[in-house]
Amino acid sequence: MPDRTLFSERLSEAMARAGLKQADLIHSASQRGKKLGKSQVSQYVSGKTVPRRNVVALLADILAVDEDWLADGAAMPAAHAPATPAAHAPAAQPAPAARATARSVAAATPASSQQATSQRSTPMRQFTKSAKLDNVLYDVRGPVADEAARMEDEGLRILKLNIGNPAPFGFRTPDEVVTDMRQQLPECEGYSDSKGLFSARKAIMQYAQLKHIPNVSMDGIYTGNGVSELIQLCMNALLDTGDEILIPSPDYPLWTACATLAGGTPVHYVCDEEAEWNPDLADLESKITSNTKAIVIINPNNPTGAVYPRDVLEQIVEIARKHQLMIFSDEIYDRLCMDGIKHISIASLAPDLPCVTFSGLSKSHMIAGYRIGWMILSGNKRCMRDFIYGINMLSNMRLCSNVPAQSIVQTALGGYQSVERYVEPGGRIYEQREYVYKALNEIPGITAVKPKAAFYIFPKMDVERFNITDDEQFALDLLHEKRILITRGGGFNWNKPDHFRIVYLPRMEVLREALTDLADFFAHYRQA
Repeated sequence: MPDRTLFSERLSEAMARAGLKQADLIHSASQRGKKLGKSQVSQYVSGKTVPRRNVVALLADILAVDEDWLADGAAMPAAHAPATPAAHAPAAQPAPAARATARSVAAATPASSQQATSQRSTPMRQFTKSAKLDNVLYDVRGPVADEAARMEDEGLRILKLNIGNPAPFGFRTPDEVVTDMRQQLPECEGYSDSKGLFSARKAIMQYAQLKHIPNVSMDGIYTGNGVSELIQLCMNALLDTGDEILIPSPDYPLWTACATLAGGTPVHYVCDEEAEWNPDLADLESKITSNTKAIVIINPNNPTGAVYPRDVLEQIVEIARKHQLMIFSDEIYDRLCMDGIKHISIASLAPDLPCVTFSGLSKSHMIAGYRIGWMILSGNKRCMRDFIYGINMLSNMRLCSNVPAQSIVQTALGGYQSVERYVEPGGRIYEQREYVYKALNEIPGITAVKPKAAFYIFPKMDVERFNITDDEQFALDLLHEKRILITRGGGFNWNKPDHFRIVYLPRMEVLREALTDLADFFAHYRQA
């Protein structure tokens, strides 16, 4: 297996010599009947992973370099060095008869025909993606998902355990929510205030009060097309080139992607599997520098299902207070806690710090497609006045979020909460979690920490037992053999090839079939 840093350096050098960008590699591979994903190539160039030998051979062929040099650090053979034209070699001249023939043909050819020929012979320039995207990854829908889509196009049935999308698995939106949206549609034809409808923000403010979040006002609440839009908006408003932001590992990869795209530098602190996936606070604090501007927490956590206890949250607040950092808290799963656990918003413990809390209805009300989320600014707003100015500017630029979805926030947050039945003993999510946790831990070589919330589990593989060095290849092998689509651990910015995420939303009979197939796969699997 090539060294990641060395391979990245050699690949970049070869691309520069050949004058090729990442998009050119993908296009050239396609011309050879091969497939390279955008995320794959980006990871190779950035040094996050190295390809298998057959992909190294393909890249070497495209770049016209020696395969061993690219893979193993061998010296570049002379035969593969870039050719340098002789400085004084005279250009070949056409014979007199040939020149005369060319003149006579040109004279006989109409000018319009000559122009058309010239236009056809000039290749169209290539429009490549922005270099800002070179290190932006989102493997939840990455190369393995692309391969699954290709297999589906061939008529194969794929069991998708890769995305937390409740609707395809039979979870329905509460009837009252659908009815209210239908009745309000005629009133939702125009733009709303850029921050959102008054009724929606009022309901969100009251929800924040129930969560004991301090210093919340109507002008500090913003609705968005899901939490995803608001995360991107915040990163663009906060980060300059060189600014650092602390993000958990494993993370929900949108955080890292948005911070990178905004020009910032994501710095990952470790969540400790041995401590029920709670943040390693010593590791977190050790990574703070003078460039650090904020801490991100994802609580309840995706992909681990961890829910952070009060004492851990209080220690994070103390670290943020000591180093004068903002806190961003992604709490989209706060109503999906199990085992009697009560979720605590970290903002409720930090009245003196600038905090931004994210939540929404996508998961709790099974309406991911409606795209309705929100963020709440709280605590010390004086020190983030300029950040708020940036938030307002970007919020105004997108005009407003989805108005029909905003119209049902008040209904959804008030009254009966059907999600509570799903997560109590006997409820569908609770029972499916119990089954998947037990079934995974019964597979030799697989261990998993029991999730406390959401609908994900993040099992660990014994990489020595299964000889796993590349988790993307593992995911592809599982997809090809059992037609099960999962997300590899590296897709959540976990730096070892020993984890993967399973979504336990499918009905029990489907999960039983999937876990039986998974056990059969691991019974004989050894990565080549």
